[in-house]
Amino acid sequence: MQRKVLLCVLAAASLVAAAPKKPKLVVAIVVDQFRYDYLTRFRSDYKAGLDRLLTHGAVFTNANYEHFPTVTAVGHSTFLSGATPALSGIIGNDWYDRQEGREVTSVSDSKTQLVGGRGGAGSSPDRMLVSTIGDELKIADQGRSKVIGISLKDRSAILPAGHMANGAYWFDNATGNFVSSTFYFADVPPWVKAFNDSRPAAHYAGAIWLGHTMPADPKQLNAALAASPFGNELVEAFAERALEAEDLGKHDFTDVLAVSFSSNDYVGHEVGPDAAEVREMSERTDQVLGRLFETVERAVGLDNVLVVLTADHGVAPLPEVNATRRMPGGRPPAGIVNKTAQEALVQKYGDGKWIVSSSEHSLYFNRTLIAERKLDRAEVNRTAAEAIRGIPHVFRVYTFEQLMNGAVTADAISRRVTNGFYASRSGDVEILLEPYWIFTQRGATHGTAFDYDTHVPVIFMGPGIRSGRYYGSITPNDIAPTLATMLDVETPSGSAGRVLSEMFAE
Repeated sequence: MQRKVLLCVLAAASLVAAAPKKPKLVVAIVVDQFRYDYLTRFRSDYKAGLDRLLTHGAVFTNANYEHFPTVTAVGHSTFLSGATPALSGIIGNDWYDRQEGREVTSVSDSKTQLVGGRGGAGSSPDRMLVSTIGDELKIADQGRSKVIGISLKDRSAILPAGHMANGAYWFDNATGNFVSSTFYFADVPPWVKAFNDSRPAAHYAGAIWLGHTMPADPKQLNAALAASPFGNELVEAFAERALEAEDLGKHDFTDVLAVSFSSNDYVGHEVGPDAAEVREMSERTDQVLGRLFETVERAVGLDNVLVVLTADHGVAPLPEVNATRRMPGGRPPAGIVNKTAQEALVQKYGDGKWIVSSSEHSLYFNRTLIAERKLDRAEVNRTAAEAIRGIPHVFRVYTFEQLMNGAVTADAISRRVTNGFYASRSGDVEILLEPYWIFTQRGATHGTAFDYDTHVPVIFMGPGIRSGRYYGSITPNDIAPTLATMLDVETPSGSAGRVLSEMFAE
């Protein structure tokens, strides 16, 4: 009997010993506007960070976002929360706030001030209604984990890091500094001031890439850096400094470094996904990630680090490029949706400013005017929707009532639009154009529910992860619950995903 008990104890001990240890550091990476096919189309160019991920990581080949619109704020809010906009409240980069009577951004917060620059209005995660992995870590260990978010864009630094982050930092074009907000602290830490005092942006004056020369004038330079590989280099350098100054990965509790590389998005908007600049940006992103991984290796040891990489959205081809391929696509006349809706409402209900928002895909109507004229709001929405459906190349139109009541076509597109609906924040009418049609009058853009905008990389690399290619359908919403399981913390409060247990090493 004693021998049997001893064998059971030894067996249990061996199981405990075989369990993967918790990482000391999670490096959570978003590459802004990085389509999944950039991994395959440009594979031969990758020799550093992306090569390491593709060789040693678990690569999910069919990850698609399940929300609309596919834009930066929504993707970044999903990344470490697992929540759809219907749960997180982050329904876009910006929207019309009916209570405030104005358009707001996903992170604008009049209660805060900018720190580290010249002051002015600050930003915070206040509008995000759910927790993130960083929040759950800090709740579990009484705030001892460190969580840092970094990007060129405020929303991209703030939303993945969550409510309890030790800091979120983004680049300020006006000063060339990395700045933050009084939401986190009264002033930026000394190490941030020292980094800014070294004027790192100035080092790129006159730098050249693919025939693009960076301006010498500081103000012009700061703005131009975003749409160049040098913007990503700045972010990576700042991340290296944060890693060292905050002693990330050197505590008894897991830390999180969330880094978003925005420059790919700025370049992609200008030239579209088929331009030489996008291939060059992808190769340079590989190099930037290689430098980051080398720094993490020296500081913490990659065997103590869990890396996860994704993108916040893809992008549509330029309509002009698609035309040469005999593919569909185009650009409707500027303002056609708002003009059509306004004219239809004036014709039926009389003069007035019926639309209070500027967006073309999400229309917000003047509910005060509707109430004053004792009109039925649902009827007003239907009137506008019917008029918009008559515009050439409009694919779908959804009214507030249809989305509220689930009275929509039962397919993947409607599911994604419904997942993007949050009643107190969403518009009165949502408009989708046909595939490859885009609202912008120049350059490329994203935001649709079609796969060229939803299909993104998801790669995990680190202890306890079995490398290889995984072909099943997943969603980036699965990242947060998977991390929660690996870190033994509560799943974030709005998580809509599943645990990607198929990649766990036995």
